[in-house]
Amino acid sequence: MARAGTRILDSGETLPDLTMATVLHGQITAPEAFGSAWGVLLVYRAHW
Repeated sequence: MARAGTRILDSGETLPDLTMATVLHGQITAPEAFGSAWGVLLVYRAHW
């Protein structure tokens, strides 16, 4: 499971605020970018 601090997120819980740069749309903040709908957040690290 994903971790937010020391607490484990569970199904149905809100994602903590994350601001990130995108390739096409500048910066977005999740979960705000999804509104009240379900969404998928795919993070591609590109290099280890």
